[in-house]
Amino acid sequence: MDTIFAVSSGRPPAAIAVVRISGSAAIDAVRRLGGSVPAPRRAALRTLRSAAGDPLDRALVLVFPGPATATGEDLAELHLHGGRAVIAAVEAELGSLPGLRPALAGEFTRRALEHGRLDLAEAQGLADLLAAETEAERKSAFAASEGEISREVAGWLAQIAHFSALVEASLDYSDEDDVAAHSTDAIRDDVARLAADIATVLARPTVERLREGVTVVLAGPPNAGKSSLFNALLARDAAIVTAQAGTTRDVLEASVQRGGAAFVLIDTAGIRGDTDDDIERIGIARAGDAMARADILLWLGDPDDAPDAAMFIHSRSDASGRQPAPAGALATSITDPSSIEALWNHLQRGAAAIMPPVTSALLHQQQRERVVHAHAALIRATTEADLLLVAEHLRAARTDLSSLLGVDATEAMLDALFARFCVGK
Repeated sequence: MDTIFAVSSGRPPAAIAVVRISGSAAIDAVRRLGGSVPAPRRAALRTLRSAAGDPLDRALVLVFPGPATATGEDLAELHLHGGRAVIAAVEAELGSLPGLRPALAGEFTRRALEHGRLDLAEAQGLADLLAAETEAERKSAFAASEGEISREVAGWLAQIAHFSALVEASLDYSDEDDVAAHSTDAIRDDVARLAADIATVLARPTVERLREGVTVVLAGPPNAGKSSLFNALLARDAAIVTAQAGTTRDVLEASVQRGGAAFVLIDTAGIRGDTDDDIERIGIARAGDAMARADILLWLGDPDDAPDAAMFIHSRSDASGRQPAPAGALATSITDPSSIEALWNHLQRGAAAIMPPVTSALLHQQQRERVVHAHAALIRATTEADLLLVAEHLRAARTDLSSLLGVDATEAMLDALFARFCVGK
């Protein structure tokens, strides 16, 4: 297997650039560039030189003999000055050494998986951690990368293995007194309890749902103050605002983070009955589509016209001649920051009800599908009278759950996962 190398720190130029080298030739590469190899896991200053003896950089060098390393192989790090020319010179020298080549995207982590330093669920969590944009995403991804999902799945697999052993024993040695004590009904009850535990995990939102955020749609008749409120919630001028009714002709979307969670705010065209304007008609239809997919709908029109479950907003509450806010409405004004803050508090409480605060790792949609299949197999096992069929359903559940840890991972699935990583990870 080739020895690979890549910059694993940020994009240059930077103060420091860390070049990682992994593989059987990693330590020899350090010797060739630095003249001597420092003690394992001890940083040492070395002048890196080309094969011709020309100095490349003065760098901190570390070596980590395998297999107790991040990749399970011999590993080295060169802490260089982070200029582009320095990095290019060192990479060119490494590439000239026999058996060394630049790493592919995610190849360091893939080698860690292949050498048993982490499993597929932990690798997925690490990919999410690198892509996390909100505090909620970070918490979930960190928990997954630290093995929370893996431990949970391993616990399920251990229970299923125990149930399978009891079923097989009942089939093969049912005439033995100690085996007969485990009745078929008792096994079914134990399987049902495990299925109930798994159902609580399936009730959580997925990582994708967390990343998409809570969709908040502002709707109402023309000139109701939707775009002004949209801009106030975003604290920037994202929508054009004029005194002319019908200025907004299409849906406008903008993302914002509040309290560690992601929100997608959608401003819509004013809704009214008949119109001869084809463009306005399309805008109204799109407003209806946005309202239908809203997690939280803010209605800025007549309360009697408000859709079911909408939050009624009494906008422009400080306008001259404006009536007081009716009961149950939230008064807002773009000139009153406290009213916008109060609205955000309402939105955050609503978001917490839709997606509870993250306290554990969440499944990806693809992972969730495998758990759904396993859960269905367990449910079928609780309804079968034939122990042979019970054993088959338990085997199917075990296979689905094992795939989460990479036991039966296909090359295509691994390629898709590690393509999400940067080159140096």
